[in-house]
Amino acid sequence: MGISIRRYQDTCILLLGLVPVPAVCATAVATQSLNATINPAWAMSVQASAGLTHGQQAFQPYQANVPLNYQVRTTPTGGGKITLQVTNDFAPAGGPSVSNGVLTYTCGSATLGSPCSGTQTASTAAQTLVVNLPSSACTGGGGACTAQDPNSVTLTFSLTDDPVYATGSYSAHITFTISAI
Repeated sequence: MGISIRRYQDTCILLLGLVPVPAVCATAVATQSLNATINPAWAMSVQASAGLTHGQQAFQPYQANVPLNYQVRTTPTGGGKITLQVTNDFAPAGGPSVSNGVLTYTCGSATLGSPCSGTQTASTAAQTLVVNLPSSACTGGGGACTAQDPNSVTLTFSLTDDPVYATGSYSAHITFTISAI
């Protein structure tokens, strides 16, 4: 002779053999609040180095295409931007110098945001614009977000080939910065 309990709505019935007997049942309910603060977010990647190549004619500018990939989420009232700055001018001495305005770039189409327009002059003294990011922007996921993941823009760098440069190999370092509000 087994004992079993079956719940019918808010009443419990205890079955002893074949005779149902009312029993007292207890119910417990607990609630939990989950809170999340969704902050602006960003990520960015660029190749470690790019070689500037020379055209077929003497003293044509050296050029390089540099793809930049990024992911971002901005607030409804914010936005963001991607900038660049030359953090180490060309070295060794005797070659080009960014501080003389010889390194420029243009921005191709951006898959999210507004790319720089026209020719920009790279600087060692200040950050210059690459992409303006709008408010309520996000990478991937569809809906209000762009379906592209990661987003991208390609920069075309141009370095003046001045006859006064000494022959040799020269290197400069560029730092890209992404911010989102």
